[in-house]
Amino acid sequence: MRKLLSTLLIGLTLLTYQTGYAQKQGKATAKVAPITVKTPARPAGQKDVIDLVTPKLETVRVGFIGLGMRGPGAVARFTKIPGTQIVALCDLRPECVDKSQQILKKAGLPEAAAYSGTEDAWKKLCDRDDIDLVYIATDWKHHAEMGVYAMEHGKHVAIEVPAAMTLDEIWKLINTSEKTRKHCMQLENCVYDFFELTTLNMAQQGIFGEVLHVEGAYIHNLEEFWPSYWNNWRMDYNRKHRGDVYATHGIGPACQLLDIHRGDRLKTLVAMDTKAVNGPAYIKSKTGEVVKDFQNGDQTSTLIRTENGKTMLIQHNVMTPRPYSRMYQLTGTDGYASKYPIEEYCLRPSQVASDVTPDHEKLNAHGSVPEEVKKALMDKYKHPIHRELEETAKKVGGHGGMDYIMDYRLVYCLRNGLPLDMDVYDLAEWCSMAELTRISIENNSAAVAIPDFTRGGWNKVKGYKHAFAN
Repeated sequence: MRKLLSTLLIGLTLLTYQTGYAQKQGKATAKVAPITVKTPARPAGQKDVIDLVTPKLETVRVGFIGLGMRGPGAVARFTKIPGTQIVALCDLRPECVDKSQQILKKAGLPEAAAYSGTEDAWKKLCDRDDIDLVYIATDWKHHAEMGVYAMEHGKHVAIEVPAAMTLDEIWKLINTSEKTRKHCMQLENCVYDFFELTTLNMAQQGIFGEVLHVEGAYIHNLEEFWPSYWNNWRMDYNRKHRGDVYATHGIGPACQLLDIHRGDRLKTLVAMDTKAVNGPAYIKSKTGEVVKDFQNGDQTSTLIRTENGKTMLIQHNVMTPRPYSRMYQLTGTDGYASKYPIEEYCLRPSQVASDVTPDHEKLNAHGSVPEEVKKALMDKYKHPIHRELEETAKKVGGHGGMDYIMDYRLVYCLRNGLPLDMDVYDLAEWCSMAELTRISIENNSAAVAIPDFTRGGWNKVKGYKHAFAN
């Protein structure tokens, strides 16, 4: 019996080895299907809001909800944007409303209607019939609920990042936007930064050839900023949730480079994270509490493949000492771009026009173009939006001016009855990373299928060139 068992064991070991070897050699491979999540059917009678246009608004009447960190800056910027009227202000804390009232007073504008003091004061703002746009800058947990309610009460909505934290919230925003035919835009400012928009224009002009791979990130050590978040809500969120919970700054510009849901779509992702070290250590240093179940790792990395065979790398790290970076890299068949740690381009000499540099001998395809050539390229391909708004944007401010450009473009499109630069499907794709990466990580970094949030419309519009061109 022992001899038989020994023989069987040896045979099983050999079979396991041979099977594994054969799989490595491609002789016995089997496709493993990615984990799928439910895509709900579109409610009867609804249709997509791709390239949605709505009636022109002579004046965009705005109500602001959330006047803590981001809200007051938005109020100040709107005092500088033509064709706007600040109608109402809301925050749970009356003192925050009062501070924003002072911004209006300083700008020579009338006091706005004030809502504060109760958890649902924001609903009264949304119930008003003299507001066209509700601008939401609260903590993440309330974004989607407020956006849905505002659209149901006849308002367009602009929601700070991330606009939704779960797939359920995402589908509610999509369905409500489709049902009400109201715009639902995520306030992703990084797509308007100067290097990003210039590089997008270069990509659209074919300077990099076919774009094959892009990278983006949110790498920002928040150690000195954690106390600034009211009621400690942001650290608490990382404590309770695993995955890339703040992907939009990195993934937004990357998706635009790949024409996502404008001829291509995000198809599959794989995510993994490190163990959690600095989050629990921070809490212990401040409170003495020993946290054994802190969820979010110090570093999260996500690889994504698109329908058309392109790839994307997204990273999230708000815990460790590292220089600030959104990565922003592009690899194309004929060139490369990178924003961090220095802004640089690498191109085949044939891709650089003679009016940029007639001397192509100092260019090569394995080194950055010289500084003067980079400056000439960025001037030649400066986006029309920057040519129009850059000077004013830098004076008004907001992350160097990109916040002002974001708000200006939102108002411009609403006043002119144009599709917004970013729609509810952009919001959905970029925010879905929070839950989809968690699913991958919790399943041993398994592949996860990314839902088609357009429900079949991802190839309806060809290319991103139409955006920002109005």
